[in-house]
Amino acid sequence: MSHKESPLNPLKAQEESLSQVYEGLKSLNLNLDITRGKPCSDQLDLSVELDGILAGNYTSRQGIDCRNYGGLDGLQEAREIGSWLLDAPTEEIIVGSNSSLTFMYQYISQAHHHGLEGDHSAWNQLEGGVRFLCPTPGYDRHFSICEHLGIEMIPVGMTGTGPDMDQIEALLQADPSIRGLWCVPKYSNPTGDIYSDETIQRIANLGKLAASDFRIFWDNAYSVHDLTDQPANIADIRHLSLQAGTESNLVQFASTSKITFAGAGISFLSSTKENLKIFTDHLSYRSIGPDKVNQLRHARFFTQQQQLTSHMKKHAAIIKPKFTRVLELLDSELGDQTGSTWTRPEGGYFISFNTRPGLAKEVVKLCAEAGVKLTPAGASFPYGKDPKNSNIRLAPTLPTIDELDQAIRVFVVCVKLATARSSH
Repeated sequence: MSHKESPLNPLKAQEESLSQVYEGLKSLNLNLDITRGKPCSDQLDLSVELDGILAGNYTSRQGIDCRNYGGLDGLQEAREIGSWLLDAPTEEIIVGSNSSLTFMYQYISQAHHHGLEGDHSAWNQLEGGVRFLCPTPGYDRHFSICEHLGIEMIPVGMTGTGPDMDQIEALLQADPSIRGLWCVPKYSNPTGDIYSDETIQRIANLGKLAASDFRIFWDNAYSVHDLTDQPANIADIRHLSLQAGTESNLVQFASTSKITFAGAGISFLSSTKENLKIFTDHLSYRSIGPDKVNQLRHARFFTQQQQLTSHMKKHAAIIKPKFTRVLELLDSELGDQTGSTWTRPEGGYFISFNTRPGLAKEVVKLCAEAGVKLTPAGASFPYGKDPKNSNIRLAPTLPTIDELDQAIRVFVVCVKLATARSSH
């Protein structure tokens, strides 16, 4: 029987060798975390001038004492920063706290419980419920909002140039209960997709296929987070929506969370004046005004758009070597040995990694046992359910490059080991 068993010996020997390497890694008692796309301390240090920048002068250009109540829509000079990020006029922008996710939740919650138009009922009163289109892999916190509010999510595939528009258009035409579409148009989380001009044009036309209170949630979180010297420029969704007559279906979001201090930035919501009035009318029941002192700090820090551009180049100089190192290790250590694939983003905060189908959860589990924490497998899919159990989001920015090197070397061993174990 030995001659029949011999073809299996190399695979078995490889698995045993990998197991020994893996046990050695476990003995190191590592404690490394690459779960979320947080800026590292060196990036946060780029904005230390925010501290003390006001030097006791709390008066805005309009003569507002920013220490006081009021100003629900934010300071004019802070709205200008939002205009740079979202290509929208300042009169169509309001400014909030550090997290644009807060604005997203507030907007959807308002639509869900109160409605967006006087002649339409709240989404939660619609017969048969309400549904959202969710490009996947996507941003887990987008999906968490929908799940928390009981909004049914419909996964839509990503293509490399944005979501599958044929699928989206067909779904909208067939299902009148669809009220929302999540979009991260530049350096999508986690795939790094950059929406093509054709994709954005088709998205701008979606309002013609949907209910009047259908909304495109345009989360342009990474609009200036480039890693290349010649970054891609995406089409202007607002301009295209105006041309299509669908501008009321568009709501845009951005923030400085990964530009200045992640926990103490400012956020932006942009839409038509009519949409903003409805939103701020509801917002007035929840707030007497935002943190205008922090808005003023940011306006004094970025007085011109060129300052923002230069600031982001400093960010890129810090994190690009980390992305480069991860890709070097994946290329050299995995290549095409395991059937895995991964993205090569030109910006943003993530690398999307796909194992062979069925192995992602095992890889994440092996990494955790070896002291490397990853985002849970499936997190980038609605309800945390990746139908192929293959996608893993890698977040290179927070660790030092030495820590990252160590974490990815562990990750590579875990991918190899999971693959070898599945081969028999």
